Amino acid sequence: MIITLKDNVNPAELASLKERLINEGFQLVPAQGTHYSIIGIIGDTASLDKRQIESLDIVEKVSRIQEPFKKANRKFHPDDTIVDVGGVKIGGGHFAIMAGPCSVETPEQVLATARAVKEAGATILRGGAFKPRTSPYSFQGMGPSGLELLLLAKKETGLPIVSEVMDPSQLQYFDEVDMLQIGARNMQNFTLLKEVGKLKKPVLLKRGLCATYEEWLMAAEYIMSEGNEQIVLCERGIRTFETKTRNTLDVTAIPMIHELSHLPIIMDPSHAAGMSRMVRPLSLASTGGGADGLMIEVHNDPAKALCDGPQALRPDQFAALTKDVFALRQIVENGLA
Repeated sequence: MIITLKDNVNPAELASLKERLINEGFQLVPAQGTHYSIIGIIGDTASLDKRQIESLDIVEKVSRIQEPFKKANRKFHPDDTIVDVGGVKIGGGHFAIMAGPCSVETPEQVLATARAVKEAGATILRGGAFKPRTSPYSFQGMGPSGLELLLLAKKETGLPIVSEVMDPSQLQYFDEVDMLQIGARNMQNFTLLKEVGKLKKPVLLKRGLCATYEEWLMAAEYIMSEGNEQIVLCERGIRTFETKTRNTLDVTAIPMIHELSHLPIIMDPSHAAGMSRMVRPLSLASTGGGADGLMIEVHNDPAKALCDGPQALRPDQFAALTKDVFALRQIVENGLA
């Protein structure tokens, strides 16, 4: 971090700033120019509040040389992290497809969909038991009984399961769930992030609706700072000025996250556009762009779905898509070899 000082600074205020930084364990490297003075700060500056320092009368500006996220940063962890979800690996060349209904509704729906997605090549079963909805009058999910249905499907198909947790109080129901999902609306629920960070369980961290890459990675940093480094990032579309689609899928996130972080990144094309006809092209774009996996909503009868039916694929549509994804994946792998 570099602090640029204003001209003719008050010596007493400058001495106070230096003393404070030294007491906090930082090494200072002052430099005097003809028209400016700077102080270089050596050490882990992630805990320093940039804006607080800039509020001082003697400070012109503060510039970070390194990103504030350390544990998630590829500079400090050059090798790709490989996350193991019930025996299914994600990252470091391992590609995973998570598929299933947006929300768990009935035993017949969950089991039929689970069998179909496994046959088509899905490696992880997704399904929502607790659903955060924009309207308080929309279906909110089955809760704990929904998780029991997912576990039943896991027992029959062998697929590990991922499901969303919305509040720390719900964690008591997730002991047998293989992967915890943190939804877009909870990306900055720091209490929840800290609690899942204390668990030795993989976490799927979705990007917030308007979150920058740094804010997203700082959310991952919250989890990692508590000891849990088994994190998969999920791009699910961000809010832009475009109104034709629900969200805009940011394919740029794939190479940028791979550059910034060692954590794997998967894509959720279903939530991005909100239309089933857009899932195939967005899935292929994501696969070709180097994503570590996909998360796709599949329902055995989308027209009767209680949640997000218009974006869900039928099992036959999903089976056709996975064939194309696997074929493209072979091309991507051969190109990277």
